[in-house]
Amino acid sequence: MVPVAEKGEARSGLTGRSVTLTAMDWTHQIIFFGALVVLGSILSSVVTSRLGVPLLLVFLGIGMLLGPEGPGGLIFENIPLAHLFGSAALAVILFDGGLRTSVRNFRIGLKPALGLATVGVVLTSGLTGLFAYWWLGLSWLESLLLGAIVGSTDAAAVFSLLHSRGLELKSRVGTTLEIESGSNDPMAIFLTIVLIELILMPDATFGWLVVAEFAQQMGLGAAFGLLGGLVLLGVINRLPMSPGFYPLAALAGALLIFGVTGMLGGSGFLAVYLAGLVMGNRSMESSQNIKRFHDGIASLSQIGMFLMLGVIVTPSELLPVALDAGLLAAVLILLARPIAVAVCLAPFRFPWREQVFIGWVGLRGAVPIILALFPLLAGLGSAEYFFHVVFFVVLISLVVQGWTVAPAARWLGLELPPNSARVQRTHLDIPGQQEMELIGYRLAENTPVVREAWSNFRLPRSARVVAHLRGGRLLDGLEVLDLRAGDHLFIMVAPNELPDLDRLFLATEVPDRLSERSVFGEFVLNGNAQLGAVAVAYGATVPVEDRGRTLEEFLRSRLVAEPVVGDAVDLDRVRLVVREMEGARITRVGLKLL
Repeated sequence: MVPVAEKGEARSGLTGRSVTLTAMDWTHQIIFFGALVVLGSILSSVVTSRLGVPLLLVFLGIGMLLGPEGPGGLIFENIPLAHLFGSAALAVILFDGGLRTSVRNFRIGLKPALGLATVGVVLTSGLTGLFAYWWLGLSWLESLLLGAIVGSTDAAAVFSLLHSRGLELKSRVGTTLEIESGSNDPMAIFLTIVLIELILMPDATFGWLVVAEFAQQMGLGAAFGLLGGLVLLGVINRLPMSPGFYPLAALAGALLIFGVTGMLGGSGFLAVYLAGLVMGNRSMESSQNIKRFHDGIASLSQIGMFLMLGVIVTPSELLPVALDAGLLAAVLILLARPIAVAVCLAPFRFPWREQVFIGWVGLRGAVPIILALFPLLAGLGSAEYFFHVVFFVVLISLVVQGWTVAPAARWLGLELPPNSARVQRTHLDIPGQQEMELIGYRLAENTPVVREAWSNFRLPRSARVVAHLRGGRLLDGLEVLDLRAGDHLFIMVAPNELPDLDRLFLATEVPDRLSERSVFGEFVLNGNAQLGAVAVAYGATVPVEDRGRTLEEFLRSRLVAEPVVGDAVDLDRVRLVVREMEGARITRVGLKLL
């Protein structure tokens, strides 16, 4: 016989063990299904990218399937937690965007991009809010709030779509969109916060509040971002750490800058972007590892954020707002964004084709949906209506604009031959020396040096051939004049001369319309060649006043904007195309017979 107390203790122990096992099973299931969802999202992106489907749309769709009205049946209504996760994810994405933005491109795109990121966002928000006031019958402040929420673009999504399709844009367009994508979010967030405060405090003076809030948000954001980036860069460069700790230190430091700036009343989003910009454009210990890590963690943040937002939304509540959201999206896409782009780019004399494309690429993504959580947190009466309208607008933008970005780039003639895919790339941290990259190429039948059978080609000035392999065997001599399909070539070169190297050794499958010959022409000339001599050689008629000019001077006089690679001018029976540039100088010009 077992005593009663012992029986009770036995039952209690058995019950506790069952609870423990149940908790362990639940933990394993959560980890399993969470990893399955993320892995499934990544694998689905490989398939959908070939179809041109925007990845954000895929993640939102998977999130909605996991939500309360989908097969997953998950119910997530913790708005503060969603705001916390969304803000942290946005901070990581913006920091990664700053790391990858090159200051070298600022000469072309900084001023127009800043105009789009400030005045452009205000104009887009105001025009959209004006329609909302007329059609939806909201108050002025509520209408402007709705316009501000959808006022910023997600150009990062556009670039992921373009690059997945192997498209390269003219640098004037690409740089402008790249810088705008990292700098327009703080303005939209600022407008949203100010308008919510005005709704909650109707007696506040509008003008004074906006000026004071703008100065505080942007001033502190810029100051803490630049200073914090320099401090974090010094910490990473001076403190010896294990290689695996450098990316973690950069991530923790970026979130620290974001949090401190926000606590003191500044724009943490602007600060974290500027910190990334400072660090990405200076010599940094283990910079390649840091950038690769943040590329991955930013992608994971984007996946997690859109899965979460998909779970939050209730699909059945989208149908009642379909008409309102559809009309709002039409005004935003077809009227507000193009007008804002035309106004902001007018001083910079962008060609009309580029203005049309930038106006069309106003893709809405993460930020508007995250901003739509702000009215919910503030407890505004129309907050749920705002959230579903904004969500529907983002869906329309992803479907309509996301699917047509690549065809629009082709139709407007803004593509260049691809030059970014490499077999291997390693950044070399050489103390006290010039920044260098080690590039590995696998030569193929369609590699230019093999296809054209060049026996004497010119390597970029900084390039040095390190190794030449054939059939898996390292050749004793560097036989760069005897290159064959299947060879592997490893070359050390300065980063600014990578495009020149790619033109020689990069094997790419491109359509005829994007071949070097089709885009840049049959002949390559120096930028300082005299136009009159070129005209005589190729039988072109040149105005008398232009005969003494160099090709660079002539192109600059005929182009309406600052020249970039791909810009062209027709001259009688030939077309002159900017082929290579060093800084602001046109060094090589392509000549195409018409």
